[in-house]
Order: sequence, then structure tokens, then C-alpha cells
Amino acid sequence: LTRWLSGCAVVWFVGCLMLLTRLSDTGSMAKGFGMLRVPRTFQRTLPRTLPRTFSRTLPKTCAKMSGKLFNLGVESKAKLRQRNNRNRRMFETAATTLPFDVQSVTKMQDTAIKAARMAGEMIKQRLGATVIQTKFNEMDLLTEVDGACQEIIEKELSKDYPNHAFLGEESVAPGADASAKATEQAINNEWVWIVDPIDGTTNFASGMPLAGVIIALAHKGEVVMGVIYDPFNDQMFHAIKGQGAYRDNQRIQVSDSKCVGESVLFTGSPPNPTAITPTLRALSYLMPRARTIRMAGSAALMFAWVADGRAGAYFEPDLNAWDAAAGSLLVREAGGQVTDMEGKEWDLLTRPVCATNHNIHSEMLEALKAVNC
Repeated sequence: LTRWLSGCAVVWFVGCLMLLTRLSDTGSMAKGFGMLRVPRTFQRTLPRTLPRTFSRTLPKTCAKMSGKLFNLGVESKAKLRQRNNRNRRMFETAATTLPFDVQSVTKMQDTAIKAARMAGEMIKQRLGATVIQTKFNEMDLLTEVDGACQEIIEKELSKDYPNHAFLGEESVAPGADASAKATEQAINNEWVWIVDPIDGTTNFASGMPLAGVIIALAHKGEVVMGVIYDPFNDQMFHAIKGQGAYRDNQRIQVSDSKCVGESVLFTGSPPNPTAITPTLRALSYLMPRARTIRMAGSAALMFAWVADGRAGAYFEPDLNAWDAAAGSLLVREAGGQVTDMEGKEWDLLTRPVCATNHNIHSEMLEALKAVNC
């Protein structure tokens, strides 16, 4: 940028001198400029003095202008570095040696994206589907579309990767204990797909277009790829460990808000009764301190939107692995941080989740600890 600006300045300066030279040769500028005449003294002296003046002053002038532009560039770079510290966190993992083949995982991601789109088409067509039963309680709903979408996804994944294990929400009994047990068994496999076919079932069943498809891939117990598809906005969020986070083909990053007071926060309305009270305590404490708090009703979308910089944080005291696996990777790859409420890094067996843009993580944890969330 500095070199380009310096070049533009030199070209402009030389152009002005050439114009003056032309004026001295002709003595006037006619037709449309009111017969502007150059003084005779200027006409006589300019041709002789211009070369000497040009040779003496141009190097000094250019050096001064280049120096000023260079200093401006240095200052801008410093500000840019300070403002974009989150970019360092986004890229620093890329230089490390990854315990898997990125090219192979990229192909797996392509398969997951295809499966997510197939399930998403059914979700769009069947918005407002009838609830066929409740699971853990009256807040934990199931429609006939949930199972059908999971079948679509599982069939598509197993077609290309028949030896991979599969952990889907609709294949696990309701409740935190059953979820934790199924997750612990599944991650003993080298490769396991972790799927929530419709995250935001209550929204979906109520006719509200706020739901997402979640597909994550874990290798030896660690999430290495995640896909979240928002079918109603046709937005595909995806990430591979160490490769950054994307919305469709555009790289995304978390927000740059510096404190809770200038941040939008997300939380959920948990179906687990034991998680309701701590959530309400956190809401009561954070609501007057944050810019606003939203409950979107879909962990998939709230994770994706934090990764995309639309909110500063998302917290919830009780999430299943299929709710958080893809989203946690998205947020981390976008430069954010994901831990439990005590600050321990999130993994597949973690249930309480605090995902932030990193800048406000400490402040969020202090607030959540203050109310024992």
C-alpha cells in the first residue's frame, strides 16, 4: 500500500510539471478555458529552470512524501495488528502438525455438506410438522421428520464411509445420563459421526424457521470437522480443525466486542429442569449488563452466529455432544474460545458450555461463576 501511494504521488507530481511545461511552450490554453495566458516571464524562464528545479527538488520531495506515507503505513499496520489479534488465534493452529489427513477430511466434509443439504430440503418442505411424541418431558419434542432426516444423513454418510461409527440424537434414549453414556462409547471409535438432524425441533414444529442441521466428525475423541446448515437462509457453516471457519465459501471470524456491555449474548431454554434455575440466575445477572440477550431456540444457529460475529457469546449449562460438537469447532476456528463454566476447555463429554469471541471470555466466566450457573 505504501509503495502504491508513493507511486501515485510521484505520477501526480510529474503530471503537474508536464502540464506547466506544456503551458510554457504554447503560452495559452484555449477553447473552453477562457484563453488562459501564461505570463511572458514565466514562458521565458520555465523551460530553462524546470529541468534544474525538477532534478534538485524531485528526489527530496519524493523522499519526504514516501517517508510520510511509510510512517502512515507503519501506524496503520500497528492498529490493524492490535485490532485483529483474533486472527492470530485463527491461524496459529494451522502451522501445527495435525493428527489426520486434511485432504481426506475435506472429502468427508463434502459428503457431510451434501447430506446436510438433503436433510435441509426435507426440513424446509415440512416446516410445522406434527409432534408425534415427547421424549424427556413435554419440552423435549419429536416429529416424524426428525427420524427421517437422521436416516437420510446416516445413509449418505455410511455410503461413503461404512466403517465409521455413528452417534445420532434420535438413536439415543432421552436424558443426560443416556446421552453421556452413548457419547462415551461412541468416541472410543477412531472415526465417529455426531449428528443432530433437526436442532431446534420446537421452533420447527411451531412453524418458526429457526432450526439447523448439525453434523460433526470426531477422530480419536476429538472433533476435527463440523457442519451446521441453516436451511431457511440457505447458509452452510463449516470448519476443519486448523483450517478456519466458513459461511459457504467466505471465511468468518468472531466479533471484536471488548466487553459484555457491548455484546449480544445468546442462551437457551433447556429441557432439563435442573438447568432451568441456573439459566434464570445468569439471565437475571447478565441482562442489565449486556447489550441484550437472545434465545434463538437452536444451539446450532447460536454457535454459528457467534462464530460469524453476530453475537459475542453463547452459554448454556447443559448441552448434549450432538448439540455442541460442530458449533464448538466453528467458534474456535473463527478465533473464539469454548470452555465449560469453570474455564476448562470443552470436549465431547462436557455438558455446560460457554462459547465467546475470546475477548469477553474471562468476564463471562466471572459472571457465570458469580451466580453458580
